[in-house]
Amino acid sequence: VQLQAYGGGLVQAGGSLRLSCAASGRSFSNYGMGWFRQAPGKEREFVAVISMSGLSTAYADSVKDRFTISRDYAKNTVYLQMNSLLPEDTAVYYCAARLYTIKTSTDAYNYWGQGTEVTVSS
Repeated sequence: VQLQAYGGGLVQAGGSLRLSCAASGRSFSNYGMGWFRQAPGKEREFVAVISMSGLSTAYADSVKDRFTISRDYAKNTVYLQMNSLLPEDTAVYYCAARLYTIKTSTDAYNYWGQGTEVTVSS
């Protein structure tokens, strides 16, 4: 599966952005999907994941109640709705896929998009 993330940009603290990740190839519904991020000088970290069925999700504590992950099977796209953004949310955001299950570890994902940059100004 090939992944392309987009939707990043510059936003003021307290604002919102919606990231999208378009998947090409077969069997999008067989993949657990995740969003991860990497801030300058830091390791890539887990943000949110959604199961194949879309019925199960998980979030990092730092984004819980502010971010929402969802997926659209007709469009082969996974979204990350980000509300109440904070300067510490500034990072490059990556979408990722793995067959059948979801994990919160970056090492568990086989397929990665190219990243989209989010900058939150204070």
